This record gives sequence, C-alpha cells and structure tokens, in this order.
Amino acid sequence: MIKNKKLVIVLPAYKAALTLKKTYREIPFDIVDDVVLVDDASPDNTIEVGQKLGIKHIIRHEKNKGYGGNQKSCYDKALELNADIVIMLHPDYQYTPTLIPVMAHIIASDLYPVVLGSRILGKGALKGGMPMYKYIFNRCLTLFQNILMSQKLSEYHTGYRAFSKEVLKGINYHANSDDFVFDNQMLAQIFYADFEIGEVTCPTKYFEEASSINFKRSSIYGLGVLRTSLQYFFAKLGLAKPKIFSAAK
Repeated sequence: MIKNKKLVIVLPAYKAALTLKKTYREIPFDIVDDVVLVDDASPDNTIEVGQKLGIKHIIRHEKNKGYGGNQKSCYDKALELNADIVIMLHPDYQYTPTLIPVMAHIIASDLYPVVLGSRILGKGALKGGMPMYKYIFNRCLTLFQNILMSQKLSEYHTGYRAFSKEVLKGINYHANSDDFVFDNQMLAQIFYADFEIGEVTCPTKYFEEASSINFKRSSIYGLGVLRTSLQYFFAKLGLAKPKIFSAAK
C-alpha cells in the first residue's frame, strides 16, 4: 500500500527470460502489493522464470496478441485485483524499477493521475544508448503531437507509465490497436478525457537483450502516431469521433 492505495505492477513480457529476474528483484516490495506478468506467447522460458521468482499472477497468451494486446490483458487483470495505482514496467530492464516509488507517490498524492518516465528530460536517452535515428524520430514526432494536441510533453513514446484506476476505467483502451501504436492511442485518449499527465526524468538502457523495434516497424509506428494525432485534432474540433474516443465499456 502507498497512502492506503493498492499498487500493482504489470509486466508485459515477450522473450524476457534473460532480464525478468533482474527487473523483478529491483521492484520495491515494501510498497508494491501485487505483480502481474503477462507473457505474449514467448518462445523462451519467460513463464518458468516468473514461476521460480514466485510471481503469483501470471497470464500466458497461447497466441501472440502484440504489444497492445498484451497491455490490455495487463490492465484488465490489475483492475480485477482492485488496483488503485497501476504501473507498467517493461521486464527487459530497459527502465529502472527504482522510479516506482516516485511515480506512485505522485499519483497517490493526487498531483497527477498519470505519470510517464521520460527518457528525453535530461540526457537519459542518448546517454543510455538510444540510436540517433530513434532519438531524432522521437523528437520530431513529439513536436508534431504537441502542436496538434496542444500539449507540452517531453515525449509520447516511453514505455514506463503509471495510471490511477480512474484513468484506466475512464478510457476505452480496448478500442485501441494491438500493435505498438496502442501506447500513443492511450495518451490521446487520456488527454481527450481531460486527464493531466506528469513526467519524471528516467534513465534508460539499450543493450542486446532489451526489446526494441527495427526501422521498418518504427516507420509503421510513426505513421500510426501521426494518424492518432490527427484523429485527436479533428475529434476536438467536433469534426470526427473515432472509435478510440468512444466511452469506456
């Protein structure tokens, strides 16, 4: 518990057998109540590693549902466990679990209902080994999104995210893509529902075992981001109402 609020960490996993143990052991269990591991049909022994670590809530997708599909299972289970605060932590050890208390306290203190771990605030991204083309891609997309969405985030593309239960229950994340653009659609939904987002500086690590998408997938993701931003822009003008902005069920 943190300020009498239940904190659940969700781990969307795919081929995380080599990094799951290191990630899990840095989770601050003095404040974390439950951990949910969702394995997206990994070909390695991610499930077995999770079981050996004693993770109680493990879900295995028999068929790969994609990064977005994995998150849907994560958030559904966290809400089923009556979480008040849910933090998504990638089990590939790209993001440090030691920021969990900071992110959770911001939400528990009612400062912001959503907190992102930003790799761009400070010099975390390039220092941690983010490829230059991805850094430039990130900065250009973020600038475009901030203009279209009238926001001032330092980045929209981090995978380190904390949510209050009110946010997860207030947006229709099941209407989103099962692919990587899910992350971006979710932020658009959050702003569309008039929730505010806070950010904290987050160091990151790029290494062989850390998950990353290639240039082709990055390009597809970028086009999806542009489409989502335009959908938000026109929806706010009342000129369209895409499914992702429909009421949560």
